[in-house]
This record gives sequence, C-alpha cells and structure tokens, in this order.
Amino acid sequence: MSTFAKRERLLLADLLETAGPDAPTLCEGWRTRDLAAHVVVRERRPDAAGGALIKPLASRLEKVLQEYAAKPYEELIQLIRTGPPRFSPFQLKQVDEAANTVEFYVHAEDVRRAQGDWSPRELDPVFQETLWSRLERTARLLGRGIPTGLVLRRPNGQTAVAHRGTPVVTVTGEPSELLLFAFGRQSAARVEVDGDKDAIAKLSETKQLGF
Repeated sequence: MSTFAKRERLLLADLLETAGPDAPTLCEGWRTRDLAAHVVVRERRPDAAGGALIKPLASRLEKVLQEYAAKPYEELIQLIRTGPPRFSPFQLKQVDEAANTVEFYVHAEDVRRAQGDWSPRELDPVFQETLWSRLERTARLLGRGIPTGLVLRRPNGQTAVAHRGTPVVTVTGEPSELLLFAFGRQSAARVEVDGDKDAIAKLSETKQLGF
C-alpha cells in the first residue's frame, strides 16, 4: 500500500518549519502556528477535536487549540513529524491513509500557496488518481448548501457532481486543484470555471464548500 499520508505529513512539517511560526496560510485567521496546533490537536486530542463538527464542543476545541498554539513552535513541528500517539487509530496504516492523505495535502498547500513565490507541485499520476478517488466519494458532502449546481471535471473528461441544481457551474482542473477548490481554497486553485456569470459570482462568494 502507498504511503501518501506519511509523505504529505513530512512535507507539511518541513514547510511549517521553513515558514516559521508567524507566516500566513490559506486558512482564514490562521498563521502557521495555528495550523500546526490544529494538526497536532486533531491527532492527539480526540476529546477536543470533535468540536470541529459538534457545536457544543466548539468552545472546548478552541481552548485546547489555544493551549497547543502557546507551546514552543519547534515542539509542534516535532509532534507532527513523529505522528499520533502509540494507541491512536491513526497509527494504523489504512486509517492514516484514509484520514490523512487529503488532510495533509490540503494543509501543505495552505502553507505553500500563501507565500508569494509559490508554483504548482509536480504530482505523480498515482497520487492524482488517489486524490480523484477521494474527491469522487466526498464531492456531494463538500458541495452541500452551495447556491448553484456544481460539476467538477478533470481534463480527461471524468466528472463528479458536487451539487445538483441550475444553473450549473463547471470547474475543470487536475484532481489536486479540484480538491483545493472544493475545500474552499478557490482563489488559490489552478482551475477553469465556466457557466452562468451570475452563478459563478455566487459561487465565488461562497467562502468554503463543505468543510
């Protein structure tokens, strides 16, 4: 089995270390220190991480995030590199691949693309296929609640419907770029957007599709 999650984890750690604790990211309101704390808390504090999805737990999550963000930045980077604690389900290779491949890819790009001199990474075809497979499975979830129909299309013609409705906006790009678009990084994704002008305008005002 491939180890894309491990590769992206180490890349993210390297990028965070190089950028330093106060660099911008594509996550609104977060500097690199905040992003690093998020990654660590997600893996090491399941008692708090649920606050990302369960509103009554949101205040606890915010408190724990602040506690971790106050730790030495180098410690956070090392915790990301070494991975989850011994008895975490993330230690299982299958769980790590399923839960972290997209997570770490997106966050690595959050760091890279917030800098002024970034350029697209050369991603191998197998990784692109992996990202497309994940996008196909989650497109409807990511596209829930958006104000227009949305189709995500690869250059080879394969499509995934993120939201049914009219008028339809079609977004074309490599799976890696479509994934960033679907995760709300619209301004940084290298894609082509086609469709009704008013629908495109409404879509561009949607800060985040899904998560």
